[in-house]
Amino acid sequence: MRISTVELRRVRLPLVHQFRTSSHAKRELEHILVTLTASDGTVGWGEIASPSGPFYSAETVESCWAVSRSFLAPLVLGVSWEHPSELASAMARVRGNHFARAGFDMAAWAMWSSDNSLPLASALGGTRSRVAAGVSLGIEPAIDDLLEQVDARVSEGYKRVKLKIAPGWDVEPVRAVRAAFPAVTLHVDANGIYDISEKSVFGVLDRLGLTMIEQPFAPRELVAHATLQARLETPLCLDESIEDIGDLRTALHLGAGRVINIKVSRMGGLTHAVRAHDLARDAGVPVWCGGMHEFGVGRAANVALSSLPGFTLPSDVSGSDKYYARDITTRPIVCTDGFVAVPTTAGLGWEPDVDFLSEHVTDQVSIVT
Repeated sequence: MRISTVELRRVRLPLVHQFRTSSHAKRELEHILVTLTASDGTVGWGEIASPSGPFYSAETVESCWAVSRSFLAPLVLGVSWEHPSELASAMARVRGNHFARAGFDMAAWAMWSSDNSLPLASALGGTRSRVAAGVSLGIEPAIDDLLEQVDARVSEGYKRVKLKIAPGWDVEPVRAVRAAFPAVTLHVDANGIYDISEKSVFGVLDRLGLTMIEQPFAPRELVAHATLQARLETPLCLDESIEDIGDLRTALHLGAGRVINIKVSRMGGLTHAVRAHDLARDAGVPVWCGGMHEFGVGRAANVALSSLPGFTLPSDVSGSDKYYARDITTRPIVCTDGFVAVPTTAGLGWEPDVDFLSEHVTDQVSIVT
């Protein structure tokens, strides 16, 4: 295959409910959609789901827009390739910038699977017809508000609930949710906000029947994570710490966590996410697919990835309606009784609604050979 055109669209959508983490709050999201067109007319869509501000990672929408226009698009235009992994290797000349590269890699996989009449899940090696979906809930103004949100999601059929925590919003809200919903699969996510000296809170959380405690410390504090993991019964899950395969190898060697959150965006695309899955599975470490509040394109890629056999824990592939009144695809991604069906049609399985997109595009550029 040979890419003849790269189109980039910045798209902004409002959230149905404000989402607050330990570092920031958001009421709307702006992501970048990547459209690759091959010389034979085959099209593939990808999504750059970077945050707007540099709070989760160093990348932002602005940085991804600049890198995509000036470096990634010129790198992939005119390149002949037979498999998406070859295009990923071509983009490896660009250091870091995992979110930006992920959008291009995702589009290449969508294009390749469509051209080969394969569902994306099958192209990646998926084995499931449906994937277990979890839901992520942000920090609320009060515990009663949080309980209301949990009740709504459990009533919708979600079997796993993840709670964002931060200093001052940790033990009490988690204890309240556990008391009100004793049967729900529950885990917490700190997004790396705690100082390595703040360990006592995790000893308390360790006694609340959680499936995991996600990313307590800053990304590079792998030794601190390993030290804490040795003291806890509850598995630690690493998210921000794992940007590439080298990070994963180091974390596994240190015993820095017993669960891995594999995010397509954070790891630079589906190519690297599949490699991470394979490495973790060989090491006997369970994985799940985390989300970045993706629109329908990125969410479709997450569903496909979550169908791989090593994804034994519920993934952040909740239905579109959890975040958006209207998603960008012609039909929404739907969660029924805690599961999302894996498409059997070729390619992504969900098609972008170009007319709807045009109403929400804030900037657009087309780059041709």
